[in-house]
Amino acid sequence: MPVLTTDAESETGIPKSLSNEPPSETMEEIEHTCPQPRLTLNAPAPFADETSCQCQAPHEKLTIAQARLGTPVDRPVRVYADGIFDLFHSGHARALMQAKTLFPNSYLLVGVCSDDLTHKFKGFTVMNEAERYEALRHCRYVDEVIRDAPWTLTPEFLEKHKIDFVAHDDIPYSSAGSDDVYKHIKEAGMFVPTQRTEGISTSDIITRIVRDYDVYARRNLQRGYTAKELNVSFINEKKYRFQNQVDKMKEKVKNVEERSKEFVNRVEEKSHDLIQKWEEKSREFIGNFLELFGPDGAWKQMFQERSSRMLQALSPKQSPVSSPTRSRSPSRSPSPTFSWLPIKTSPPSSPKAASASISSLSEGDEDEK
Repeated sequence: MPVLTTDAESETGIPKSLSNEPPSETMEEIEHTCPQPRLTLNAPAPFADETSCQCQAPHEKLTIAQARLGTPVDRPVRVYADGIFDLFHSGHARALMQAKTLFPNSYLLVGVCSDDLTHKFKGFTVMNEAERYEALRHCRYVDEVIRDAPWTLTPEFLEKHKIDFVAHDDIPYSSAGSDDVYKHIKEAGMFVPTQRTEGISTSDIITRIVRDYDVYARRNLQRGYTAKELNVSFINEKKYRFQNQVDKMKEKVKNVEERSKEFVNRVEEKSHDLIQKWEEKSREFIGNFLELFGPDGAWKQMFQERSSRMLQALSPKQSPVSSPTRSRSPSRSPSPTFSWLPIKTSPPSSPKAASASISSLSEGDEDEK
């Protein structure tokens, strides 16, 4: 948004552009040249002393409602968030993400306090200030990092960095003899609250390490760190190394047990397979035996066929009807000739006829005798 300004002022001290009289000099347009948010993430965020805001245009004060509507359109809304950021974790990243996405077009400045201020007002840190600065520079939501940030924000600091709003969780932060170091920021209408991430904090991480100190000391001894580097006494070093040897033996025994269980399981599986195959083969053998030698088996049928063939071969065949008459011996009496032709008789029409035919047959037999 271009801002109109003049080189001279009216007699009442009000700029000529705002007085009722027309300006005597030509109006000059000054545009905002504030740094824009990062569009690419192929480089870390710059430090404030390397790329400070050199914009000469007046920095008009915004309300939260105006900033959420996307105004002003010619510059980003400059949001400031500060902290210690020791052992940078997901809770820090989520807070910065919320600060970055408060408004449609935000430029996030992050202030990191130095070691001297932190050790004085909060306590000793795990990471030194240079490591904490670098951790913030490589967060994707950060556009600019301010080193050696003040513990309490002053109007001069806010004016120097042209800060529109300050983002932090809404819990009163009592420190440096104040019940809430952000009280004056809240009263000025420049405070925008963010939400804390439950279950994760730098203090929680340090508590875990202190609680399991022996475990981590033994871990680092195994990784090659010396007892002097870990600030471990000679006796504790020997104790930790002995415990490491015991753990190794336990691990070996556990591995042997697991391998033996696997071997036993394999043997059982193979034995089950062998038994199953043996049962299948035995069933197949019994079925084949019964099929061959059973009551209705193929062997019986084959035996009957062969026996019938042998009987047919041994028994004489009957001579045909039309065979020639053998020459009779003169000493033998002629055998009576029998007629091989079947006698066709009609069935009796009544029981009386059947009895008469039977009686005639019996009389014929007597005559032959």
